[in-house]
Amino acid sequence: MAEGELTLESSPSTAPRLWRGAGRLAGLVAVGIGIAGMTAWCAAALYYSTRGGSRTTAIVAIAFLLTTGLAFVVLPQRRRTLLGFLVVFAAVVTWWLWLPASNDREWLPEVAVTPWASRDGDLVTIHGVRNFDYRTETDFTPRWDDRTYDLRALDSADLIAVYWAGKAIAHIMLSFGFGGRDYLAVSIETRKAQGQSYSTIAGFFKQYELVYIAADERDIIRVRTTYRQPQEDVYVYPLHVPLRNIRRIFLDYVRAMNEMHEYPRFYNTLTTNCTTTIATHSHVNRGAPPMSWKILLSGYVPQYAYDLGKLDRTLPFAELERRVWVNERAHAADRDPAFSQRIREVALR
Repeated sequence: MAEGELTLESSPSTAPRLWRGAGRLAGLVAVGIGIAGMTAWCAAALYYSTRGGSRTTAIVAIAFLLTTGLAFVVLPQRRRTLLGFLVVFAAVVTWWLWLPASNDREWLPEVAVTPWASRDGDLVTIHGVRNFDYRTETDFTPRWDDRTYDLRALDSADLIAVYWAGKAIAHIMLSFGFGGRDYLAVSIETRKAQGQSYSTIAGFFKQYELVYIAADERDIIRVRTTYRQPQEDVYVYPLHVPLRNIRRIFLDYVRAMNEMHEYPRFYNTLTTNCTTTIATHSHVNRGAPPMSWKILLSGYVPQYAYDLGKLDRTLPFAELERRVWVNERAHAADRDPAFSQRIREVALR
């Protein structure tokens, strides 16, 4: 063998270098994706720094995107650029976290009142129960009542699911029954100001306050089955849970109403919406349902409750769903004071 000739065994392996190169590339890609995501979030937060965004905030958001991109392309010291970006990102997040919610805006009339409660022993009075007289969805006579409920008569709760665009997404509500006579439905919603419309993206960026609507079922169900166009499909599922659990959840709702009457909170499309907030209230009881993708895709909440044994399991779910669809019965009951009783008449037959 000639002097200096390398054998196969003595040649340095290129595999470790290849692995190191691949790892470095993967790390750079991960950092790039992270920076892109943080940049997009900051731009959206800046755009939505005014309600609904504006031309000025759009210019600010675009300028932020361009400045960030140019900084990483032009500046030679990438590590220093990254450090500066992280400082700016932290400043934007800190500013955004300190944006306060408010109860003092020009609200749409259907969310103009935040309910609150007072209690005298077993008697709970809800101030601001919505009981509108509708002619159309947007033409109505507002009416907000004070109603007293006896905790000793609290004997049922219903899971209400409202569908308008397929089965994956639904608006979920709870309704509490008192001796088969009085029903209080509570809907957790976006509290929109005059001129606002709902946007899923905007809902991530503190565009809407959260509101608990305490309502007569003739209001909150009938507006969906009868007056909203196109009409929505409403299902009223009786919950099969211990009465002590229903009482704890009802009182937790009352607590939340009183807190938000004084200290408003923001709605969030993902984390603080109609379904996740109900799930949070359920944690006052032991054995509360664990988090599931079926809670995030709210249209599957009834199926999830059925699988957990929280609904009637003597029927297949499809048959139960058929029986608790209330639209036709709601149309027939209309303004009848016995509306709540009539929509439940054949619910489980």
